[in-house]
Amino acid sequence: MTQLRVRDAATFLGVSEDTVRRWIDRGTLEAGADGSGRKVLEGTEVARLARELAVAPELHGATATSARNRFVGLVTTVVMDTVMAQVELQCGPFRVVSLMSSEAARELGLEPGKVASAVVKATHVVVEAEPDQPRGGDAR
Repeated sequence: MTQLRVRDAATFLGVSEDTVRRWIDRGTLEAGADGSGRKVLEGTEVARLARELAVAPELHGATATSARNRFVGLVTTVVMDTVMAQVELQCGPFRVVSLMSSEAARELGLEPGKVASAVVKATHVVVEAEPDQPRGGDAR
C-alpha cells in the first residue's frame, strides 16, 4: 500500500502541512509511522479525502452530455488566426489547452476572463504513476 509523508499529502490535497497535521489531530485523516518513525498517511486515505474535498464548479443553465470529464475554469489565453484557435483554460490547478476552429471560438465568445468548461470524452487516456519505492526491509 502506498504511504505518503505529510508534505506530499499536503501537496496532493492543495493545503499546507499544518492543515494536514490539524486534520490528523481531529481524526479527519488517519496517520501512522513509517520504519523511521516519520508520520505517514495511507495513499487511499488521502485519495478519499481529496475526492470529498473536490468541488467541481458548474456552469449556469441546463446542459446534458455523456462525457464525464468536465473541467470548469477561466479562459486565460486565446490565440487565433483565420482558421484555428488555441484556447487555454485554468481549471483550478490544471491548465487545459484546446484547439478549435476560429469560428467556434468566436461563436462561444471565448476571451481571457470568461468562465468556460472543457469537456473531455476520450477513448484513450494515459495514466502515469511513480514506481513503488523499496521499503528497506519492511516486510508487511
